[in-house]
Amino acid sequence: MSGTGFLRRDRVGHALSRVLKDAAEDLPPPEHAEAFGAIFDRFGTARLVLLGEATHGTSEFYRARAAISRHLIRHHGFNIVAVEADWPDATRIDRHVRHGAADPGRSEVFARFPGWMWRNEEVLEFVDWLRAENEHRTRSAQVEFRGLDIYSLSASIAAVLDYLDRVDPKGARQARNRYGCLTPWQESPSAYGHYAVMGGDTCEGQVHDQLMTLLHRRLDYAARDGDSFFNAAQNARIVRTAEEYYRIMYRGSRESWNLRDRHMFDTLQRLMAHRPRAKAIVWAHNSHIGNAAATAMGWEGEFNIGELCRTAYGVDMAAIGFGTDRGTVAAASDWDSPMEIKQVRPARADSYEFLMRQCGHARALFDWRARNVQLRDLLCEPRLERAIGVVYRPDNELLSHYFRAVMAEQFDAMVWFETSRAVTPLAAGRPAGTPETYPFGL
Repeated sequence: MSGTGFLRRDRVGHALSRVLKDAAEDLPPPEHAEAFGAIFDRFGTARLVLLGEATHGTSEFYRARAAISRHLIRHHGFNIVAVEADWPDATRIDRHVRHGAADPGRSEVFARFPGWMWRNEEVLEFVDWLRAENEHRTRSAQVEFRGLDIYSLSASIAAVLDYLDRVDPKGARQARNRYGCLTPWQESPSAYGHYAVMGGDTCEGQVHDQLMTLLHRRLDYAARDGDSFFNAAQNARIVRTAEEYYRIMYRGSRESWNLRDRHMFDTLQRLMAHRPRAKAIVWAHNSHIGNAAATAMGWEGEFNIGELCRTAYGVDMAAIGFGTDRGTVAAASDWDSPMEIKQVRPARADSYEFLMRQCGHARALFDWRARNVQLRDLLCEPRLERAIGVVYRPDNELLSHYFRAVMAEQFDAMVWFETSRAVTPLAAGRPAGTPETYPFGL
């Protein structure tokens, strides 16, 4: 960078730091859910509120999203919570919170790596609250808990077959024949992707045909139980998308990323269309809910839920990012490795997080929509932003966890925690006295 460029960036940074300090709105601890959530009344008129996270393992992010969601549900009519999680696991949570019949699931929910992402005390507290909230609502007014992700190949196949066994045994036999193509790969779908890229026969036609068969009989199936058919059809879509995802994953990350986020957006759209007067809250990583077009990922050809929602909903949606400077986080050193409690390094001096730390607030909301045009203008300067997923490698943090972004165009607001701590994973097993629908047991 030239000396002139450095001086300009330094001047912009100092100006932004001053404006950020003036704009910062103090937040109470998220454990004070009523007081914390009330500050987000301003987003209550939206049809869709996207709540992010800068890591997949920070307690404050989960508790803050829970507090905001509770307030939006109780005071602004939001009736869907859709999360970056697998559909079949979230369906078992949904049955529990909406007081449905016991789910025939064969294993613990969220048992797949990274289990701590959803099997934690922070999520359980919200699930318990949601079940209590739904207890006194009519079925049509109850709040749903849904999953958006695509990694449930085996569980989704099982769900489709279970459904067809109940409503159409002949159709179930046909589905077993078609899905039999994937039987060798259900426990290791990435091996299917390697097999496909090496020229092996794929299952693309079989899973597509099964979805089409299910949809062609929608009137007959849905007439018996519309919700059960909706769930089965979604699982059939997941099987089709997951087959494609694993088949193309070796071609490059961009294509598989776009397929995954397109699927999550399409799932959200179906949920909104299926529910009368739908208002939805999404819990997902900042990299999914912020507008990708304002980040390096978008500049390199990737899109995400946030960008697709911005196009579809415009001013009827709000995307709120979350950030932190330092503390601890639950993460692994490599994919499929054990969870560790890791120290989060203080933010780099050339990052947005560093400027927010300079404001001196333990917790703050920065809102730069129409109410703060000067702040928005200053946030149009590209800077580094940190993103920690289920893997955290502090030793090469710049390469692995920072990317360039224009924050004013990426989010509508940012929730800030100067210091944060790791989530608390749940132990296995169902506590004594819990109902059969309790989702976190064996």
